[in-house]
Amino acid sequence: MKNFKNKVAAITGAGSGMGQQLAILLAKAGCHLSISDVNEKGLAETIELVKPYNVRVTSKKVNVANVEEMRTWAAETVQNHGSVNMIFNNAGVALGSTVEGATYEELEWIMNINFWGVVYGTKEFLPYIKKTGDGHIINISSLFGLTAQPTQSAYNASKFAVRGFTESLRQELDIENCGVSALCVHPGGIRTNIANDARMNDSLRSLGMNPDKSAKAFNKLLRMPPEDAAQQMLDAVLKDKRRLLIGNDAKTLDLIQRILPTGYQKLTGFATKFSKKLEPK
Repeated sequence: MKNFKNKVAAITGAGSGMGQQLAILLAKAGCHLSISDVNEKGLAETIELVKPYNVRVTSKKVNVANVEEMRTWAAETVQNHGSVNMIFNNAGVALGSTVEGATYEELEWIMNINFWGVVYGTKEFLPYIKKTGDGHIINISSLFGLTAQPTQSAYNASKFAVRGFTESLRQELDIENCGVSALCVHPGGIRTNIANDARMNDSLRSLGMNPDKSAKAFNKLLRMPPEDAAQQMLDAVLKDKRRLLIGNDAKTLDLIQRILPTGYQKLTGFATKFSKKLEPK
């Protein structure tokens, strides 16, 4: 893909954060949009933000954890736009919990959105994207898809899964030589609503952490503007990269993990103990 002019992009989680910024930047580049979110108010805001650009925009309330809703949205995207070139599987949620303290319902909730949402988005859009002969699947993993962190076992599991799924997909697409590529994105601390909306359960207290304050403390580490992250993502698509690390935190932890494949765990454990001091009093 050489440019985004007159292409069609589908974006999940487009009502805020990186999804919203992707929509704006793509619209500026002349790309038509099919956007979705569970937050209809956020979707309406995104539509207003892209109105100045002469592109076709359709929107739909979609729960990415529901395969039927994703299937319908993919079909409607093609019906409304004639084709689709890209899917940005961006929607995601977070959970703070110990392994012992996480309920099965919480584990299913985060895996259904973070992993199965990516699977559904990939599989439902891929046949349509392949018909264009010029497409891209962009799946959002995380810095926590590169290294494991205490209190993030469920989030780690979902994002490690996205990484493995996407890297395997990219190899298959390479073998097929069908004109479609796949990119796995690992953002670090991006200033989005994910920390504010995260679920924090009482099991954190067993580690000396306050679940009511942990999200606010974590939010302090989210510094990169989402528009910067979105621009890096689009640049990586045009360069046909296989993997994108966004932010110095992601690049640093990736390097540490490579140098200390098991030793890094002691470092992150120490950092987590220190981070308790960042919790608001």
